[in-house]
Amino acid sequence: MKVEIEPVLRDTAAQLGAGVPYALKVVAGRLAEDPDMGVPSGLPGVLTVTVDGELFDDCPDLFVGYIREPDWIQIRFVRPVSPAEPASEVPDQEREQDRDQEQRADPVTAAITVREVADAWHRITRWLRNNAPDSYSALRDGASAAAIAALEAELGIPIPVELRALWMLTAGDDGADGWGCLPGNMALMPLDAVAARYRLKTDAQAHQDTLNGSRPEAEQTVVWKATRIPLVALSPADSTMGLYLDAASGYLGSRSRYNEPADEVLDTLVTYLEEAADMLEAPALATRDKPGLIGGTLVWLSSIDAAREDRWQPVTG
Repeated sequence: MKVEIEPVLRDTAAQLGAGVPYALKVVAGRLAEDPDMGVPSGLPGVLTVTVDGELFDDCPDLFVGYIREPDWIQIRFVRPVSPAEPASEVPDQEREQDRDQEQRADPVTAAITVREVADAWHRITRWLRNNAPDSYSALRDGASAAAIAALEAELGIPIPVELRALWMLTAGDDGADGWGCLPGNMALMPLDAVAARYRLKTDAQAHQDTLNGSRPEAEQTVVWKATRIPLVALSPADSTMGLYLDAASGYLGSRSRYNEPADEVLDTLVTYLEEAADMLEAPALATRDKPGLIGGTLVWLSSIDAAREDRWQPVTG
């Protein structure tokens, strides 16, 4: 069995501890002998194994995620086990949630979507690591399957597989110098901010529903739908405006504090991330926005302020 390690992991694993690259090599060797040793990660087609950090020098306990094909395995992500998570095994309840999640989507289509999200996000983070290290350092580690399951229970709706895949790679963007790394200098929202914004929007709709009870049907107002999941914020410090992902349609839409009718962006999460990666890698062809740098921070031209415009250097290639 051939086992590959995602190239970006070879460059970043050491940031988790000097012993992590060696631990990954050991995991790769074990997978070559026993490719089915992992347990479901919550992502269709992706399995995880745990690493006992005490077996290696300068290595925390780890979750290692991999994709298994008939004659090929690729290790796609690695993240530390948080103190609240059991490193030895996935709880039975979480395994049951994983199975339920996989049953909600066609396994082949879902697995392809997971790979598309991972590939697009790795292109973005690879560019940030090489060109905008401050922006790269502001990205949070991936969320655990348990944390995503807890958010799913709080929202009360299934989290789409593409969003689950992204959050397992990174659970938010804290921003560098106030800038998020997505076009428009927007930022991927942390999970707690997602839950808080969802509550505010659903409360706003509940108020409208009360008012709608005395209105003719043609005059009733819908400011929010339960299937909309807040995803991207105007900036790391301002989540009042941004984008949501509609779990029903699979498309992104714009949201605002003013509760005006939302605009469907007509991007899926995959196409949105792929276009962001395209603009970074081929800025001359970028149409929606232009990437640039202020020191080690990625700053998109569309929302740069005049006070810092003279420091902004366009990315040329």
